[in-house]
Amino acid sequence: MSIRRQMRSVLTLALPLIAAELGWMSMGIVDTIMVGHMDNPAMNIASAALGQVLYNTLAFGIAGVLLSLDTFLSQSHGAGRYDEANRWLYHGLILAAVLAAVLFGLIELAPLLMQRMPINPQVLGGAQSFLHALNWGTPVLFLYFTLRRYLQAFNHARPIAIALVTANLCNVFGNWLLIYGHSWGAIRIPAYGIAGSGLATSLSRTYLAIFLIIAIWKVEHQHNYGLRSMLRHIESSRLKRLVLLGAPAGGQIFVEISIFGAVTFLIGTMGPLPLSGHEIALNCASFTFMVPFAISAAAAVRVGQAIGRNALPEAAAAGWSAILLGAACMASFAVMLFLFAHPIARAFTPDRAVIAATIPLLFVAAAFQFFDGLQITATGALRGAGNTHAGLIVQIIGYWIIGLPIGCWLGFHLHYGAIGLWLGLCAGLIVAGIALTTVWSRTTKTLRLGNVNLLKVVD
Repeated sequence: MSIRRQMRSVLTLALPLIAAELGWMSMGIVDTIMVGHMDNPAMNIASAALGQVLYNTLAFGIAGVLLSLDTFLSQSHGAGRYDEANRWLYHGLILAAVLAAVLFGLIELAPLLMQRMPINPQVLGGAQSFLHALNWGTPVLFLYFTLRRYLQAFNHARPIAIALVTANLCNVFGNWLLIYGHSWGAIRIPAYGIAGSGLATSLSRTYLAIFLIIAIWKVEHQHNYGLRSMLRHIESSRLKRLVLLGAPAGGQIFVEISIFGAVTFLIGTMGPLPLSGHEIALNCASFTFMVPFAISAAAAVRVGQAIGRNALPEAAAAGWSAILLGAACMASFAVMLFLFAHPIARAFTPDRAVIAATIPLLFVAAAFQFFDGLQITATGALRGAGNTHAGLIVQIIGYWIIGLPIGCWLGFHLHYGAIGLWLGLCAGLIVAGIALTTVWSRTTKTLRLGNVNLLKVVD
């Protein structure tokens, strides 16, 4: 099947997922904007930055183990084995509960580590309050992650998009209500400040999980996939396979996000102002990243489904169409970030010093957009083919062995500050984008040769 014909199939699944991912990222942006309009915006944005990066680094790294469900669910669906897919969902829920407990404990212990950071004490105090409030949403966050993988593997992506769009409305209202405080006669809502932003996000994530539970119930009622009669005994072998395939995927996400976490910490030692500019630029780069990230999820599903039904040329075309779509979208975003850097920064805060610290970082973000699109969509295509190791290896080399040393040399030795650290990130993303696209190119040769047994993970 041609790449052009596959683009339509990939887009059909990807568009609702793009809306969902943009909705997901919008929660963090809303949090930043809301605290950016409090008194002392640089200090509050810096606190939110530190808290968000620490939570997201751990949360998405640990939850990344659940990405193995993309492969198992989509290949089971492609083979017409709905009973098999349902058993994978059941074991995914068990694994999600264990992973959520691990993350909850780590976040509760985080303040002990944070106290040793050479960062402004006021910034640290705000970050700790934000983290504690955000942690209450951890169990429902992992439930959402698991249910979402099932829906998208079965081509029901629209409920995910609707859930996240409406959850953002909940988050905006929650931020307004809990950050600033309000009173209506005898009813008084205290001002929780930056902690109120974390509470609003936790409540929005609870709404997300409930919405997807209802969505899956409706999907099962309409299509009768067999969830109601699903066997519910625990098979340790399935849990082991989920972990073995998912651990490299989670490790890859951890490596990618933790490099931004390390850079956030290093910039934090430079003071609240550079850190606040970094947080705004990082929010913007993360927002644009959500588009190819959604396309990557669609690639994993389409490639996996095609391999499940032994349609190997179709799997190759699906992967390439996703990579081309992701790269094209990010090239467009690069132009937007370059041309509209000042208005974008101004939307977050009226503070001129923070805006001035943000704009150069947006220019660097514009430079790496294209390569960021390549690396994440190639990763999704490889995941659909059962390869979760390549991304981990490439990103360790690209980010930690190449990117971070370059960034530290430019940032501290040559005194470029936050800009130098971001240039190091740019170098790492260029390496990752080129390398992972090359790995996918080699994988398509296996697909063309018809070696399906090298790619299938579901019997």
